[in-house]
Amino acid sequence: MDEVDKKILENVERLSTPLDEALDYHRWGRTSLPSVDVIQEIVDLVKKVVFPGYFDEPDVDPSIRKYFIGVQMSNIFKLLRQQIERGLLFSDRHAGVDAQSYSRELAMEFLDQIPEIKRLIFSDINGILKNDPAVTNPAEVIFCYPGVKAMIHYRIAHTLLKLGLRVLPRIISELAHSATGIDIHPGATIGEYFSIDHGTGVVIGETCRIGNHVMVYQGVTLGAKNFVYDEAGVPVNLPRHPIIEDNVTIYANATILGNITIGKGSIIGGNVWLTESVPAGSKVLQACANQSLIVSPAGERKVTK
Repeated sequence: MDEVDKKILENVERLSTPLDEALDYHRWGRTSLPSVDVIQEIVDLVKKVVFPGYFDEPDVDPSIRKYFIGVQMSNIFKLLRQQIERGLLFSDRHAGVDAQSYSRELAMEFLDQIPEIKRLIFSDINGILKNDPAVTNPAEVIFCYPGVKAMIHYRIAHTLLKLGLRVLPRIISELAHSATGIDIHPGATIGEYFSIDHGTGVVIGETCRIGNHVMVYQGVTLGAKNFVYDEAGVPVNLPRHPIIEDNVTIYANATILGNITIGKGSIIGGNVWLTESVPAGSKVLQACANQSLIVSPAGERKVTK
């Protein structure tokens, strides 16, 4: 054995030993982790089902469209059941669960939710159509708009999260984040007709609650202002992100932090830094550096830092 082989064997031994016992997936007695590639395939299959004719095989005769949707639904079930089972086996929250049976049950529940996912995504598309004069036709929105791509991933991930899963929804969200620059935590609750224009740099936190007919522009952050820690110094998962009521518009690079409420019909101007609630119908503008001007529906003005 020469010097190079010895060096390789030495480092193989070091690299085979986990630095953290919690990260050693062999401790479950399994070696199959969820697959990012397969999870992306599941998302792509859902897109084919939601948008028949847009993303599936070319030149499919409409008369047999139902057959192709059925095949795709069957593939979604098989792949998703497998990935759910793998995710369950690597979660302490599901210790002792019959992963094979439970994954089948959850995958079937997800199939039942796909029509609702489709309805919500089409509401998001209509939100863009009503707010963006640059749109020439709905197909352009479906094919080209990063906000729609991000919302497709979010709607799927949020549905899986509501089924009690954790790892798969986060992977789906990060796939969209990597592709679009839009970071939406699957735990956020987003209503109908949600419109993201341009989208790059948008961040929406886990406990954010967004109503219907809300529009945000690029660079908007709906984040947490601070955290509550338990006695062990671990952050507590309490509501810490904004509540955005119906018919709110938030312009580019606005930052809204904390568990505050932006009242119905309000307009938040570009570059605003906001850490306190505003009533319905307000207009919030940047007064000067590090200050925002809140104009109430009655015309009352307030400068806030």
